[in-house]
Amino acid sequence: MDNAMKKRWISLYVENQVGVLSKISGLFSGKCYNLDSLTVGTTEDPTVSRMTIATVSDDETFEQIKKQLNRMVEVIKVIDFTDIFVRMKEILYIKVRSCTPADKTELFQIAETFKARVIDYGRDSLLLEFVQTATKNDAVVQLIKSEFKDIEVVRGGSVGIESISVMEK
Repeated sequence: MDNAMKKRWISLYVENQVGVLSKISGLFSGKCYNLDSLTVGTTEDPTVSRMTIATVSDDETFEQIKKQLNRMVEVIKVIDFTDIFVRMKEILYIKVRSCTPADKTELFQIAETFKARVIDYGRDSLLLEFVQTATKNDAVVQLIKSEFKDIEVVRGGSVGIESISVMEK
């Protein structure tokens, strides 16, 4: 097995009950596994939620995580996204304050380039919404941090679903 540490993604179908999120996050913290990202929401069945979890681990640790999750009563299904084609996106909000008119022009150009939306606009501020891969969001955060000093960043965790075609991973 490869002992290299790398980012790994897993998706879970779980019972939509009070305390399930706490039990799953508790499993990670109890075993000293770090959660890079955890997103959860109800599925088409209101009694079932789907979680998307990102962690950094080696192969052996990741196998342990999957086995421990599979043993949990509340877990219906575990899907390892490591070697399958997945469509994955993350939501990112960036608020830029203390903007000049020239700053706003530049931010509109950045929004257009990165396919973002300007969702709120004030006299001296702008709020941008990005829905793209975590890697692209990383890049846009770095770009905006390098150009503007008064910013606020909020990121949601990634969500993913198995791809129908195998065009991208």
